[in-house]
Amino acid sequence: MSLEDSAKIAVEVAMGLKSDEIALIICDQKSRRIGYSLLTAAKTAREAVLIEINERESNGEEPPSLVANAMLHCDIALIPTTKSMSHTKARKAACDNGARIATLPGITEDMMERTLDVDYKEMGTLSNRFADLISIANKVEIFTEKGTNLRFSIEGREGHPDTGICHTPGDFSNLPAGEAYIAPVEGTASGTLIIDGSLAAYGLLQEPLLINIEEGFIVGLKGDGANFLRNTRDKYGRNAWNVAELGIGTNPKATITGNVLEDEKVKGTIHIAFGDNSTFGGNVSVDSHLDGVIEEPTLILDGKTVIDKGELLI
Repeated sequence: MSLEDSAKIAVEVAMGLKSDEIALIICDQKSRRIGYSLLTAAKTAREAVLIEINERESNGEEPPSLVANAMLHCDIALIPTTKSMSHTKARKAACDNGARIATLPGITEDMMERTLDVDYKEMGTLSNRFADLISIANKVEIFTEKGTNLRFSIEGREGHPDTGICHTPGDFSNLPAGEAYIAPVEGTASGTLIIDGSLAAYGLLQEPLLINIEEGFIVGLKGDGANFLRNTRDKYGRNAWNVAELGIGTNPKATITGNVLEDEKVKGTIHIAFGDNSTFGGNVSVDSHLDGVIEEPTLILDGKTVIDKGELLI
């Protein structure tokens, strides 16, 4: 598909833009071409506005207050910025105010052309099923043949589906979409995690990243990406090492490319994020949220295996 066709899918299919609505596009210099393709596709709206901001320093950093205020006065917002605005107070406040928002952090033209033309109904059904499963589960166990052995509680937490469809006021999604996610209970994660796919804001891993976790925080690192995560803690503090998210990929057209926006959606993978989880049910607020993708995982919920070495069993 062309970039223009993909932008139309984002605006018309995913967001369901109506002719009497106000559409807001937020981009930065690196994503300007994608931003303008979305703006063109949104010209059927009553008003379509594009704001270009300076690139943020980290995923999860808040936008300027002027932009945060504009988000409160739109019907839909599409945000293809280089750094993610998904886990920001501004995004959550806008959704709470009724805006329908899709973030596309770090998206490339190639990714738009490959991953947006999917069967949203089928992908949404799978994402919702996983979200329901993790909403009623209490205990999570994750294993891989490379050495992952991690456990934590999700008791009392709510799972969220990322279906790509934002037609109801307050809806939020990534594009490309395709996951179910939840915030683990703080302080409960313990064990070993081997990230072997990619790491947000870092890229593809040349060798697996071994992470030791105790009482909900990283306590040891070894391998590709270790220094990057150490620098993140030095900059943002201990909460940047909080075990923040469990995500389950459900997009059949996504592949591992080094861009975590797509990588975390790959069907049959899971991802664990560190840092902020305050916008989807957790209690940790910090200007950093970094996902690490795990390939061919085994995921067990309350003793029942739902993914076996990357094969979905539901």
